[in-house]
Amino acid sequence: MAQKTLRFDGRVALVTGAGGGLGRAHALALAARGAKVVVNDLGAAQAVVDEIRAAGGEAIASAASVTDFDAVQAMVADAVNTWGRLDILVNNAGILRDKSFAKMPIEDFRLVLDVHLMGAVHCCKAAWGVMQAQQYGRIVMTTSSSGLYGNFGQSNYGAAKMALVGLMQTLSIEGAKHGIRVNCLAPTAATRMTEGLMPPEVLAMLQPEAVVPALLWLASEDAPTRAIGCAGAGTFEAAHVTLTRGVHLGIDATTPERLAEAWGEVSDRDGEQVPGSGAAQTQQEIAAAMSAVR
Repeated sequence: MAQKTLRFDGRVALVTGAGGGLGRAHALALAARGAKVVVNDLGAAQAVVDEIRAAGGEAIASAASVTDFDAVQAMVADAVNTWGRLDILVNNAGILRDKSFAKMPIEDFRLVLDVHLMGAVHCCKAAWGVMQAQQYGRIVMTTSSSGLYGNFGQSNYGAAKMALVGLMQTLSIEGAKHGIRVNCLAPTAATRMTEGLMPPEVLAMLQPEAVVPALLWLASEDAPTRAIGCAGAGTFEAAHVTLTRGVHLGIDATTPERLAEAWGEVSDRDGEQVPGSGAAQTQQEIAAAMSAVR
């Protein structure tokens, strides 16, 4: 059977933070496969637009800050006014303000959350009604291993990136009946944000283009939804937020001590599940409690 080519002909994509690094690579790849692209960046958006147009594609530039909801709404309106729709949103814009938590100014914590989390919220909110009306949408949040697993000196960044996973989980549920699929991508790539953090020989392997296949898949017509894709150096993985089977201990004065003793069994990952929604935890706990009293 012939392999299906991922194409985006007739689709309109908005990529934030697309002036360089991952965002630029995403925008160029979407355009090369037929998408019309809104290239959003505070600095170098027009240069990427020029690249796309020189290659025969269609693109417009936006210098809107994702932290400004009015500007984001105007950016989405420009896309719709230009091409009549908006099919794909890639929330890629971000900044770093790395420092150990003890030394981090609270302003740096708030700023990183504002750009990564609220920036994505602003873009999703501005695009959501358009996608609902057309009964089609693909949204990709840029999460990070720093959020999924932690990383020294990145409490602000990690908190914002894990928050995007929570946003994705709920939006994928709410968007399902409207044909909107929402996923996360945790990339490992050499970009402006990672320069100086890794040795040159490692950075050479971590080209942004090596992450692009995951973005194209997660933004495609046949994309999954509620997936956390991971990608770097041409390797692709999936991360999952799981729930163990747990142990019913009941409630009495000794429960804290019995929980301490049973923690190994509580944490046992044999038979763990990936819940379909937050209700799964409640259902499991009630079922175990009811079984215990029968």
